[in-house]
Amino acid sequence: MTAPPPAAAPQFPVWRYAGRLAPLAVLWTVLVGLLAWLLYTRANWNEDSDRADVREWLDNTRVFRKTLAELVREYVDLLHADAPGLDHADTVKNKRAEIEEHLRAMVEPTRMYAGQLPLFPNVYALEVEFAGVPDLDARPAPPLGWVSPKPRPGGAARAQLRTVEFDPALNRPGARATVRCVYQLHSFNRMQKQQDEYRLWQTVAAVVLVPATLIAVALVARSLRRERARELATWRAEAEAEHHQRELLAARVKQQEAERETEELGRKLLEQELEAAKLANRAADAERDALEMKSQLYASIGIMAGSYAHNIKNLLVRPNDLLARCMESAGPGTDEHGMLDEVRATLGTVTERLQQILRTVRRDPANAEVTRVDVNALARDAARTWAEMGRDKWKLSLTADVPPGPAPVTGDLSHLQQALENLVFNARDATFEMRNHLRDEAKRDPDATGRRQKLLDAAAWRGEVHLRAYRDGDRAVLEVRDNGIGMTDEVRRNCLKTHFSTKRDNALYEGYSAGMGLGLSFVAMVLEHHGAALEIESTPLRGTTFRVRFPLAAE
Repeated sequence: MTAPPPAAAPQFPVWRYAGRLAPLAVLWTVLVGLLAWLLYTRANWNEDSDRADVREWLDNTRVFRKTLAELVREYVDLLHADAPGLDHADTVKNKRAEIEEHLRAMVEPTRMYAGQLPLFPNVYALEVEFAGVPDLDARPAPPLGWVSPKPRPGGAARAQLRTVEFDPALNRPGARATVRCVYQLHSFNRMQKQQDEYRLWQTVAAVVLVPATLIAVALVARSLRRERARELATWRAEAEAEHHQRELLAARVKQQEAERETEELGRKLLEQELEAAKLANRAADAERDALEMKSQLYASIGIMAGSYAHNIKNLLVRPNDLLARCMESAGPGTDEHGMLDEVRATLGTVTERLQQILRTVRRDPANAEVTRVDVNALARDAARTWAEMGRDKWKLSLTADVPPGPAPVTGDLSHLQQALENLVFNARDATFEMRNHLRDEAKRDPDATGRRQKLLDAAAWRGEVHLRAYRDGDRAVLEVRDNGIGMTDEVRRNCLKTHFSTKRDNALYEGYSAGMGLGLSFVAMVLEHHGAALEIESTPLRGTTFRVRFPLAAE
């Protein structure tokens, strides 16, 4: 609850005062109107009389037994004739000449005796204009008129020029003619007398209206002052009565505001506690989601690894049985026995390697077996292990650029081996896609010769995977670069996410353990637990470079 605003000063009661002063205002308005009308009629009756005289002169003057209005009507009737004769054009021309001669005959006496005959006007122009009247060539009929060779007066005398217009009634609907006369009365004494009378009546009106207006204003001001004093006295009494009530309400408002502030503070504290609880729940949910994703990842990798192990073991049963029989047949000490023994040792190495892979993929990367690992040796071993298979089976060149000396880091050797091999396999798959892209582009060439050459170039194209290890300050850097298909920005942003893959359901990768979206996500998880940073540089059709930066171990 808020305190009421202080009482405002009483507004001016316009309508109440207007009702009381209405009789006086009406009387003053009637007086002013009557004086204005008398002054106007007295000042303009001479000029109206002169205009009426000139109008009568224009309307009734007969030079050739016809007035100007009659000649104009005959001229318009000729122009609108329904069946004109052969001499119609000459008749119209003669009628125009007759009207012009009539105008000239009317004004020549006034021009010849200008200033000699009292009350004769000086005519400066006498014209007849037409509207809605077509000429013989269907264009608007041109005006007819007479213009005085004497120039019109300038300066103050120009104000004495007068113009009189009248429209003679025509017999044609839509047709209109206007007779205009510009003249000047040269009776100066009469005009001077008219102006003196106008000033006299102005003085009389001022003498009457000014005192009447002052008296009316004084009466109105006195009445308004009295009403205003009464209103102010009433308002002061009401304001004093309201003052005590406002003080009580102000105290009550302050108490309510204090209570409301206390409630608001308690509400804010509850909201903060609720928000903190929500944040804690979100953090717990995020942690549970992360653990669930890791569990799904490890489960998927375990299923995949178990499937691979089962297939490999099934494939090794028959070769081991055949080797045992062959060694029994060959007998000890022979060359055949030695070669078969070497094959059996190789198969044993494959089995041991398989068991190592199974232990690696089934172990949580967070529980790594931390040892001292040489990144340079890791790159050399990977190149030596996969170079021959890359050349013979994958149809690509796998090379390594590793400087002499060690680059020690702290980590799990098995995990790092798997991460590097996943990067190599990813580069291999990119070269496969690039070769397939080149073949598809060659097949789309409409020119047979060009298509054949492009197919040959695509067949001759070879993928390249290059491993490079080097030191960069306090970091050991391992790069895997290929000349494969490359990645778009969207693929590069999502390639480390679990189960994201562009190879799924693609026959091109059948048999290469690709398309499950687990390889790069496993690499990212392993590098995260080793404190390594992964950089990806890629351009579509320009290849990709994976750059891993490990913190060097203390020497």
